[in-house]
Amino acid sequence: MRLISETEERTTRTPAGLMAGLAAPSQGSNQISTWRVEMAADVDSPLHVITADQIWSITEGTWEFTVEGETVKATAGQTVVLAADEARQFRVVSGPGGAIVAMLPTGQAGAPGNDARQSLPWAQ
Repeated sequence: MRLISETEERTTRTPAGLMAGLAAPSQGSNQISTWRVEMAADVDSPLHVITADQIWSITEGTWEFTVEGETVKATAGQTVVLAADEARQFRVVSGPGGAIVAMLPTGQAGAPGNDARQSLPWAQ
């Protein structure tokens, strides 16, 4: 068993929001990564793809996810499953927004139409 606490060194801040790493290979979890996300209302994430499925469990606010042209809204207590390799963008429409995200640690991010991929530091 392992108890993991958030730390500043495993927290990443971007113009879109905050990602605080929780379970990950660097913390003793080899098969799943989890992190906490905070976003302010009316801030768009970049349009991107992820090479692994992601599970977004909403803890605060109302989120809007657009995947391959289809848009859904999710609120606290709901979970959104995003399939690998689908172009996605999300935002908090009523917030602030909070979520816990789970993914295989091997998932990588990139821009649609570009083969370049990078690991997510908070999932490592």
